[in-house]
Order: sequence, then C-alpha cells, then structure tokens
Amino acid sequence: MSSTLYRHGAVHTSADPFAEALLVEDGVVAWLGADDTADGLAARADEVIDLEGALVAPAFVDAHVHVLETGLALESIDLSAAGGVHSLADALDAVHRAAQGRPVGAQDSPLLGFGWDEQDWPEGRPPTREELDAAAGGAPVYLARVDVHSAVVSSALTASAGLDVLPGWRFDGRVERDAHHAAREAARTVDPARRTRLYREALQHAAARGVASVHEQSAPYIDTREGLLELLELTADEASGLPHLVAYRGEQCVTVDDAREILAAIPGLTGIGGDLNIDGSLGSRTAALRSPYADAPDTSGSLHLTAEQVCNHLTAVTRAGVQGGFHVIGDRAMDELLIGLRAAVDVEGVEAVARRGHRLEHAELVDAPTLAAFVLLGIQLSVQPGFDAAWGGPDGMYAARLGAGRAAALNPLADLAAAGIPLAFGSDSPVTPVSPWAAVRAAVQHRSADQRISARAAFRASTRGGWRLAGLDHTGAGELRVGSPAHLAVWRAEHLTVQAADGRFSSWSTDARAGIPLLPDMSPDAPLPQCLRTVRGSTVLHDTF
Repeated sequence: MSSTLYRHGAVHTSADPFAEALLVEDGVVAWLGADDTADGLAARADEVIDLEGALVAPAFVDAHVHVLETGLALESIDLSAAGGVHSLADALDAVHRAAQGRPVGAQDSPLLGFGWDEQDWPEGRPPTREELDAAAGGAPVYLARVDVHSAVVSSALTASAGLDVLPGWRFDGRVERDAHHAAREAARTVDPARRTRLYREALQHAAARGVASVHEQSAPYIDTREGLLELLELTADEASGLPHLVAYRGEQCVTVDDAREILAAIPGLTGIGGDLNIDGSLGSRTAALRSPYADAPDTSGSLHLTAEQVCNHLTAVTRAGVQGGFHVIGDRAMDELLIGLRAAVDVEGVEAVARRGHRLEHAELVDAPTLAAFVLLGIQLSVQPGFDAAWGGPDGMYAARLGAGRAAALNPLADLAAAGIPLAFGSDSPVTPVSPWAAVRAAVQHRSADQRISARAAFRASTRGGWRLAGLDHTGAGELRVGSPAHLAVWRAEHLTVQAADGRFSSWSTDARAGIPLLPDMSPDAPLPQCLRTVRGSTVLHDTF
C-alpha cells in the first residue's frame, strides 16, 4: 500500500468546505479534514506534501481534444498572436524561417502551421498559394486556420494530394470541405515512431495543465482507427504516466451492423460520434446558418449531413447500445439535427434514445425550442467557453460573421445550465489551448453578461461534467471525497485564500463559511493558477514538488 498526505493547504470538496488536508491510499481518497487531525496520519504516510497554502482540487477533464493534431501543433509553426504572428507578413516570414531551418531529408514532408486568423491581421486575408510557394521555396505547406475547418496550402501539397479536383479547393490555395479533409490527411501522415511520440507529448502537455482525463475526438480525416487503438492502449493503465482517455470515433453509421463493426474494431470505444460533422465552423464560414453570413451575403455555410443521415446514425448507435453524437454549430445545422433526432425517436421511442445520453459538440446556436428538445431527449453537450473568450464581444469574429445581434445569442451557457442540460467543458485543442482555468474564467466572464455562470458551476463542468458525459460519474471521479478515485491536481493560486485568525481558509471567489468549496479568483485580471502536481489515481502525471 502506498499513501500520500497533502496538508497545510485548502481542499476543494463539498464533503468538508474547511478541509486543509487529504490522505490518498492506493489511488483512493482515504481521509480529508483539518490539519490538526492530520498530525496523527503523517507518520504512517509514505509521502507528506506541505502544500504551503496551495489548493488540492479534482483534476480537470478536457472533454474535446484532438491528440495527434495537438502534438503536431506543439512542434509546428505557431501562427497565432501568442506565437508572435500579428500580420500576413509575419506569417509568411515564419513560414520562410521554418523552411530554411528544416533538416536535410525533411524537404518532402509537409511543413505545418496552426492558428492563423485573418480577422486579426491588418491585411484581412490569409496567404495565397503563390505567396506560400515563394516563402517556403516550393516545399509542401499546410497552414490550418485557427478553427481547423479550412486551411491554405502550397502548390506542392495541392499536386501531391490531388486537391485541385476536390470540392472546396480554390485557385488561391484556400481549401475547405472535401479538399480540406484530404489536405488534413496528407498533413498528418507520419511514421509510427513519430506518431507515438506526438501522442505522448500532447498528453503530457495536458497533464502539466492539471488534466487527468481527455476525450479524444477521432475521425477519419483527423486520425486513423489504428491511431485511436494505440491511444487507448497507451493510456489504459495509469502506470503509463499519461492521462486517462475517453475515445470517440466520428464515423457515420447507416445500420446497426455498421455500429457493431466499429465497436468490434475499436474495443474500449465510448461513443460513435464526436467530430461527425453536420456542418463546419463560423470562422471559416462553413457552419450552416438559416440566414447568410453578415460579412459574406453570398453564403450560408454548408451541411455535411442530412436529417435522414442523422436519423440513421442515431438509430444505429441506439440499437447498438452505445452513445452517439455530432459536431453541430450553426442554427440551420441544428434544425437538421432536430429533424433527424425526432425521426429517430419516432423509430426507437423517447426512452430508448434518451437512455443513451447522446452528446453534441459545440452547439453554439441553441434557441428555446431546441433547448426544450434537448431536455426531453436527454441530450448532453460538450462545449468550449474559450470560443467566446477568443471570438465573442461586439468587436470579435462572431459579430463580424453574424452581426452583433445574432452573435449575442452564441454559447448560451447560463440558459443551458439553468435548463439542467449535462455540460462538459473542453478546449477543442489545438483550436484553443489546453487551459482549463481559462475555460472556467471564460464561462464566469462570458461576453454576454446574462450568459455568465458561477465559478462553481463552471468548475464542475470542467471536472465532474467530463466524467458524467462519458458515463463514468458513478465511479466518484470528478469529486474529492472518501472512497473516490484520487484524480486530483494541486494549484498555486496567488489570490486563492486569506487566512482567518482561527487558522481556517476563506476564499476570494467563494466562501467556505457558506459551505461552498474553495476556488481561485476568476476575475479578468487575476493570474491563472499554476499547476504544481497532477495525479491519476496512485500515479503522479506531472510534478514540481
């Protein structure tokens, strides 16, 4: 038996809001309480951690991640503002430097970049194919837009992947829809050893940010079935030192036999859905809207699946006894989803469909009738508060694409929470960074004041919510209480606590005296907490002690 005692800090637990110490034995929370009681436990613990006022809390779950793409993005050209790219000229210069610095023998593999957003550049446009050819010296280049629903590609990649004969290819090098899927696959062709290394790097990156579980959203144009199997095998045992992984595969099913074939091919699969796209993204103007885009009146986006296909898929996975779901963003796409969902209910019955807890990714435009249908049919939502932080507000991308009025209705977190919709938060990495506290703050500080939720609700959606959507909340994961798995993280938060005269801690953002567990200050200017340790059961995934 191994044991670790954490003491002289604050423990986020509803079991004892004043808890200052916690004992873990063999990966399970064995005790929590006051420091003076912990004195008797210190002698028998194998390890004693002096928290020095730090916070012990349930580890985060990132409910929407693309592990391979995250790994690729971590070692590719960072075309975001955080990477120092503030203009088209900066982007082309970054591509040129990367091409010049490539090792001998790498010239034939695609040069990758992630994170560009023409909305933030003074030129207001992405690079053209000719500009990429010049900057990269003729090398194959794939540069994903920040939402990873479109990209710009060089002539060499266009030729090698046959992109110019596919729907969605444009002469200037912009690729969407089928052409983008093909370009995305070409960009992700890596040898087995590198693929494994990328998986590990991405998962370790998440662990260093307090994440002990990720929901991998795999699909044919994102990664292979074999890759998903490898991820499941890599992470199955906590002794791997990697976060727990919940696996989704976005492949369309027509019959129950299709669903059973996928389940047999990928043992351990949680759901057949995730990035099974009904539409695209708002940033790339491929999300399907009822009305045209405000800044592109000639388009309303595009549907990738019809209501009939939605119905067939939901019927198939329901009969196979597994969770299903879709990527859906625009209101026109949501209309199509609801038609297909109601048709599936007509076939299978309300109870059968609701029992599966089908989930949707993103669901950015949800009106009142849609919300009512979600409640009735047990729909669960995986959402990304970071999207609102990145693109919301009167001057953001959402307002540019939709107009301020329509944009204000996006990501209605408070409405969803008030209706009792099961929510889990994720990053959609590499679209937005794996930064769970930033997601919590984005939900607390939503750009639309009437859609803000409490820090406590946001934190639960980022922790217990992820386990719930995966059907694993019955294990006790996502909470710290006696008998629960010790999936936890330790945080240094500058504004977490002040110490009262009686030695007890009270919080800046919530009040332990009212029986509410401690949380860090989530005001806009407060520094985000620093992760000191991440633990999955009995295994330390990340450590600075």
